[in-house]
Amino acid sequence: MRTLQEAAVEASTCVRCRLSQGRTQVVYGVGDPNADLMFIGEAPGFHEDKQGEPFVGAAGQLLNRMLAEVEIARDRVYINNVILCRPPGNRDPLPDEVEACTPWLTERIDLIDPSLIVTLGNWATRFVLGPQVSISRVRGQRFPWKGRTVIPTFHPAAILHGGGESSNQMAALRADFQLMKAALAERPAPVEEQLGLF
Repeated sequence: MRTLQEAAVEASTCVRCRLSQGRTQVVYGVGDPNADLMFIGEAPGFHEDKQGEPFVGAAGQLLNRMLAEVEIARDRVYINNVILCRPPGNRDPLPDEVEACTPWLTERIDLIDPSLIVTLGNWATRFVLGPQVSISRVRGQRFPWKGRTVIPTFHPAAILHGGGESSNQMAALRADFQLMKAALAERPAPVEEQLGLF
């Protein structure tokens, strides 16, 4: 199996779908390559396309705040999207674009091997749990998936567009991050810790 860095290099020149024609750059993912926690969003936006890193705009600032509230450092998690390239005008990804990007995301999940995946919004949740799933019905619950735990929650961008800090969605997002923190705390300690080596 190749390394995450090797995969990212190959992905940087991907032309599997039409989105390659309008992008500034591929937005592969960022964070700890050995992370226990992976976030999956939808697709890069304007700022992500310019900087080559996911969640660096307003939605990323909200994600950072939520991580800080549960005392998890951003550099200890891995953050990526279903789609590697920005869709024009931030439109929804098309089915063939999701299909073209699927092998990249599947490989990242295999390489990083997180124990917990938090899906942000409908697109990421449907990628993992199936096309008929609605985020409003499944958010805040735990689902087993390929030996991992999946917790769906709202996309930070949806919070910003739907009422912000005082919204019910914001309260739900906070509750979901507490659930995420609890799920991480329940993981068995690495063997080295159990043996008192650290």
